[in-house]
Amino acid sequence: MKAFERKQLLERLDREGATIGTQIPERVMVQGEEVALRDFVFEIRRRETVPQGERDRVDRAKKNLRRERLQRRQRIEREDLSYEEGETLVESILGIDRALHALEQLEPTDIEQAAAEQRTADQHRWMSFLKKVLGHDSDGGRLRP
Repeated sequence: MKAFERKQLLERLDREGATIGTQIPERVMVQGEEVALRDFVFEIRRRETVPQGERDRVDRAKKNLRRERLQRRQRIEREDLSYEEGETLVESILGIDRALHALEQLEPTDIEQAAAEQRTADQHRWMSFLKKVLGHDSDGGRLRP
């Protein structure tokens, strides 16, 4: 592969929206083990909530997918490959990216929890403000003027 072709493939990986239209691979080799990636992602996404045991499994899968993605990218950057081999690696990386994106979208509970914590903190600040304005001490008693 020529240097400009390698650069072109790497730029394709870094392009925003590169995964649009890309399918999650049916099966992929991850860290030397074949994984039914599409079934795994759809199984996890089908549930409304992910139990803690499954969340640990999802976190491990994301970690392994990120590691595999990095190794494939490094092959494009460093190894002497044909352009066709490089294209195949790019397509597989984009499929992994698509799966990672789908698995990352399982985190809405963290956002909801953060919003609830923010509301609680706002209420505490409001109550503290009202106590100061009304002249109450922290025990609920009235302060003398």
